[in-house]
Amino acid sequence: MDIYSVSKLNNDIRLALEQQFGNVWLVGEVSNFAAPGSGHWYFTLKDDKAQIRCAMFRGNNQRAKIRPQNGVQVLVRARVTVYAPRGDYQLIVEHIEDAGQGLLQQQFEQLKVKLAAEGLFANERKRPLPTDIRRVGVVTSPTGAAIQDILAVMKRRDPNVEVIIYPSAVQGEAAIPQLKHMLHSAFVRNEVDVLIVSRGGGSIEDLWCFNDEGVARMLVDAPMPVISAVGHEIDFTICDFVADLRAPTPSAAAEVVTKDRSQTLQQLQSLQQRLMLAQQRKLTHSAQRFQHLQVRLQQQHPQRQLQQQAQRADELQARATRAMQVQLQRLIQRQNYFQSRLQALHPQKDLDRCQRRLSDVQQRLNPAIERLLKQKTEQQRSLMQALNIVSPLNTLDRGYAIVRDNNGNVIRDSQQAPPGTELAIRLAKGELRAISALHAD
Repeated sequence: MDIYSVSKLNNDIRLALEQQFGNVWLVGEVSNFAAPGSGHWYFTLKDDKAQIRCAMFRGNNQRAKIRPQNGVQVLVRARVTVYAPRGDYQLIVEHIEDAGQGLLQQQFEQLKVKLAAEGLFANERKRPLPTDIRRVGVVTSPTGAAIQDILAVMKRRDPNVEVIIYPSAVQGEAAIPQLKHMLHSAFVRNEVDVLIVSRGGGSIEDLWCFNDEGVARMLVDAPMPVISAVGHEIDFTICDFVADLRAPTPSAAAEVVTKDRSQTLQQLQSLQQRLMLAQQRKLTHSAQRFQHLQVRLQQQHPQRQLQQQAQRADELQARATRAMQVQLQRLIQRQNYFQSRLQALHPQKDLDRCQRRLSDVQQRLNPAIERLLKQKTEQQRSLMQALNIVSPLNTLDRGYAIVRDNNGNVIRDSQQAPPGTELAIRLAKGELRAISALHAD
């Protein structure tokens, strides 16, 4: 049989309690609160049937959000132990908070973990907001500050967006059933592009209706995208996590579903300017295209071809004339050369002989010039005749005709004009219309 000392027994009991229970959460009423100069807190937690001593040391109580007061219900997280010197069973408190808020926070965290495990918070299931929002539904109190903020922002940014209010209490016992009723009504009517669930800030108790599991599951099944705008930026509710989008404030939600009119006007002005520039470029391109086609038409017109042939004939005639002038000039230069030599070598005794020779040369020269002029004239006439031969008009003058169909195509083969084809026959003077008949192969 083991014989314990008092200290060993108390110590073994302490170890057994600490190993068995570890950290526990406990709710009770504070009494006998004491805060000595050491900075530690000592108090008793009790309910209507029992009580337990508690100690909260300075390192932990400096992080506490509340200071215990006698008669106040608190929620604590503590280690179960024994104060060995006196053998007193007690709690070493590590965390303390108001019992009401603490229990609600615990329920909030438990529901948050549960719904997250089901995938209700996953980004993959959340829907984007429509790009063109014309009608917005708001589930909120019709007399609260939230709806006033939303309406003011939407009127300033885009007054053309219609707002439908689904009135509901957002605090108190009636809030949860009214919220569910209004959500159901909004879903059945399905008349808005996006739905905002909103209210102003408050304590966790004030916002608790937006932490209801039933409300959260209804938002998941909404037929339209849902924006949660509950409380202030630092407030988070279960609805924030399941909604398709969380807005930090009601005003922020109103900004999300509206477009700034000034930005819209700038976009319209930009589009108008781009349209005008595009029209101007198209008109310029069309004008350039028209001018190009007009030049091509002028270059390929038959009259233009005739003009070019006439210009070519003029050039040939000018070249022939210049050639005759050059030849004549050479003959004159040669004549002058002989005359100068004759004058230089002219002796009196050979004067008659040279005179006769000169007369003979002159007699031969003039017929030669005439023959040359006649030859060149004949060449020019021959060239003119050759030009006339290749001229389409001259061909028509010889009794030929140009036959075209209604599309302006020249008929070169009888197979191109089946019986009944309307024909245009161009003559040297005027034009005839005819209908093709049966033809022999």
